[in-house]
Amino acid sequence: MAAASWGAWPQADGTTEFRLWAPAARTVALLLDGETLPMRALRHGMFARRAPAAPGAAYRFLIDGEAAVPDPASRAQLGDVHGPSLVIDHGDHAWSHPAWRGRPWHEAVICELHVGCLGGFAAVTRQLPALRDAGYTAVELMPLGEFPGSRNWGYDGVLPYAPEASYGSPEELKTLVDTAHGLGMMVLLDVVYNHLGPSGNDLPRYAPGFFRTDIPTPWGPAIDYRRPRVREFCIDNALMWLRDYRFDGLRLDAVHTIHPASFLRGFADRVRSRLPADRHVHLLLENERNDARLLGAGYTAQWNDDGHNALHALLTGESEGYYADFARRPLEHVMRMLAEGFVFQGQRDLRGRRRGHPSGMLPPESFVLFLQNHDQVGNRPLGERLVTLVARERWRAAMALVALCPMIPMFFMGDEWACDTPFLYFTDYHGTLAAQVREGRRAEFAAFAGFAEPARRAALPDPNERATFDASRLRGGDAEEAARTRQWFRHLIDLRMQHLVPGLPGCRAMGCMPLGERALAARWRLGDGATWSLAFNAGDTALRYRPGRYAVRIHLEAAREDLLDDELPPASLAAWHEPP
Repeated sequence: MAAASWGAWPQADGTTEFRLWAPAARTVALLLDGETLPMRALRHGMFARRAPAAPGAAYRFLIDGEAAVPDPASRAQLGDVHGPSLVIDHGDHAWSHPAWRGRPWHEAVICELHVGCLGGFAAVTRQLPALRDAGYTAVELMPLGEFPGSRNWGYDGVLPYAPEASYGSPEELKTLVDTAHGLGMMVLLDVVYNHLGPSGNDLPRYAPGFFRTDIPTPWGPAIDYRRPRVREFCIDNALMWLRDYRFDGLRLDAVHTIHPASFLRGFADRVRSRLPADRHVHLLLENERNDARLLGAGYTAQWNDDGHNALHALLTGESEGYYADFARRPLEHVMRMLAEGFVFQGQRDLRGRRRGHPSGMLPPESFVLFLQNHDQVGNRPLGERLVTLVARERWRAAMALVALCPMIPMFFMGDEWACDTPFLYFTDYHGTLAAQVREGRRAEFAAFAGFAEPARRAALPDPNERATFDASRLRGGDAEEAARTRQWFRHLIDLRMQHLVPGLPGCRAMGCMPLGERALAARWRLGDGATWSLAFNAGDTALRYRPGRYAVRIHLEAAREDLLDDELPPASLAAWHEPP
């Protein structure tokens, strides 16, 4: 295996090439098998050393004879982020499904999940058949890069090449991906390229130029993508996940905090150019800027936070935090989202900022629509899921809207059986950092109704307590009710696959209209010439709507087939298909 810019690369002759970018270091040595081996200084701050080292060998780098640090491009850790790094040979895994080339994006029905809450890589692998049977065609894993301790959302990782050791080994992660492919499922991965976490990050010691001091992010210094070595670090990381682990796509976290923004276009071009052309590889964005210009220019789709916020405001009436921008005219915002993609397409928000670009020219599959995800649940003070905030019928109607909208649907783990387990913010920090995270979390909710009093905020779950993590692990409720909900959810996905998915390529919105104060109707022209219509009633009054003379109503559940074709009860959704 040829050496790349960063990390440890096993060679065919039994040696391993070790490389580290350490421009602020005077000397770098390799600590391997009890020996201290000086590394050769190359140009532009790179150090290298080739030494006998088999896969599984533990090593560190010694900076200026003082600080022993793990490899920032470690492919695996022996223990936690502060322990030694391990040499990994990614070429020795025996794949059971080497011919897998992925699935087209319009077939995606995504389940976002947290590997730790489900018990680790091996436990998720065992649960894949049940997720497939629920109707999911893809799972999206929250970030896996090594973080301090054993409990974290993953967005504060510090060794982004190394799968979190508390979840399992690299081999177990490859088995997870391989098993999913055997079931016909894609596996997507969240990656964080906008910052590194606050604990266990040694790069400032020997490579301070990795970061920008002039541009902060909400989580720490921005990464400096003006530097070629830093760009290589990110691009090689993406290629590792897509090539060595065979993930089917990546979701880039909070790219609005990546600078310069031009890096994003180069990233997509570089990554795609170095992968086989016959693979379906999907690059997704989380982007507060709503930059529609990136979609179709190397990126497959964007998480539609606007869609979530508008739907949540319509369903719950909440107006605090980021819901304030959507609470005044939520139905209007939902209609704009269904017809055009983004809600904010250059308008000013309540802070006076212009946000977004026109998106009506994009196909619906450029947007990932959801009722909740890790952020929208976990960033609530008590981590409540939507199913606990609204009446069950209203929740079901909204679930049906997401499942049968031409946008790509995404659900959070357990949604398929109406899981009501909270998902809280959890970490595994200690000492001063633990106190800072705890108090910062409480201060965040000081302006929220019900948490203005210090005593109420003090009662919020402590992110660092083991009990906070344990409370976030999925728990089953009534088994019979969960089974009925699973069956109903699978029926919705079957309807999507039968009536909607075949016509999604080439689909275009035909507009959206209000049916009442909390109800709407939307229509799309499918790529096969058929018309797809949805009528969504989030209100408390029955309505009537018939989309077309020849439209055939799609019954969402057999128990309601006696409804008139144009009847829209309170808290319901109806779907119609009109052939070309």
